[in-house]
Amino acid sequence: MKKQIAILGSTGSIGTQALQVIEEHPDLYEAYVLTANNKVDLLVEQARKFHPEAVVIANEDKYLQLKEALSDLPIKVYAGADAICQVVESQPIDIVLTAMMGYAGLRPTMSAIRAGKIIALANKETMVVAGELINALANEYHTPILPVDSEHSAIFQCLEMNNPLEKVILTASGGPFRTFTMDQLQYVTKEQALKHPNWSMGAKITIDSASMMNKGFEVIEAKWLFGVRPDQIEVVVHPQSVIHSMVEFEDGAVKAQLGVPDMRLPIQYAFSYPKRVRSSFDRLDFLKCNSLTFEAPDTKRFRNLALAYEALHQGGNMPCIVNAANEVVVASFLKDQISFLGMSDVIEKAMQRVSFIATPTYEDYVSTDAETRRIAAEMVINGMK
Repeated sequence: MKKQIAILGSTGSIGTQALQVIEEHPDLYEAYVLTANNKVDLLVEQARKFHPEAVVIANEDKYLQLKEALSDLPIKVYAGADAICQVVESQPIDIVLTAMMGYAGLRPTMSAIRAGKIIALANKETMVVAGELINALANEYHTPILPVDSEHSAIFQCLEMNNPLEKVILTASGGPFRTFTMDQLQYVTKEQALKHPNWSMGAKITIDSASMMNKGFEVIEAKWLFGVRPDQIEVVVHPQSVIHSMVEFEDGAVKAQLGVPDMRLPIQYAFSYPKRVRSSFDRLDFLKCNSLTFEAPDTKRFRNLALAYEALHQGGNMPCIVNAANEVVVASFLKDQISFLGMSDVIEKAMQRVSFIATPTYEDYVSTDAETRRIAAEMVINGMK
């Protein structure tokens, strides 16, 4: 039986690569549901190629355009955030790949967990915002959560049954500004920030990588995925992006997962787990890896990593505050409304100004997200006043 897969965010970087995996293994996987936020034309193209049971466009204004474009095919067409939450509960679906961008991935992930679907988690913000809630739901409904992030997939692949971890070591490329001084960072542009040295990703995650907020989110996510304390999570800068992450066991032994920078590998592993299946992906050539280097991250130049650790230590709704503020400032940076270093200033101020809740409910996360976005947007407009 082919595994039926719902791809939430099929038009993004992860979603398009997931469809490449499905295309390479048509005997193993089928795309049952495809969803997108705004990219109607690409969603139509994907639907015509993969013939899913249903497609959903989050932007309801684009429903008629999508419906008309697929009117000659027997594909169900829906629109809106509620429709995404409902469609993931469809009985035939085996795996839900959560590749939507940002906070929007939280609700549909919760719906898929309640429906007992295997979660292939590519939306790190879900665990950042509400990791404790997601873990509780997954335990209640006995739902596996398989990490798709290259770093967390690497850790997952290194785990050993009955051997506790002493620490997890997340590797970071350092992004395009790894060697920049503070003076240089004051004047970097979005065009520079969008040129990642190793990975091809969407705009938002590429900016997060440049600011190291992406690594900060991975630190928070690692706590909930692997049940480790903040002091057991280490970040090292590894510019070559060959080692995707490591684990250290109680006896001091370290295991690492290595490979070329290709997100299709962790996507396919989540689809095939616990088995591995053959792929056409490029292989790592050790004769071309002349050196693998490591250095400590500079949290003075890249304050977002320090802010993420601080949010993790405080707990409660603080990671939710950091995530919402970050989504606002990244969008503003991409519109040239704020400087690169100014993003950290707004996030730090939002952490101080938004109401802290020690034991948040889902409703608290919703209200925290809204309050943070309002306050962060005001600070961007008013220049931090």
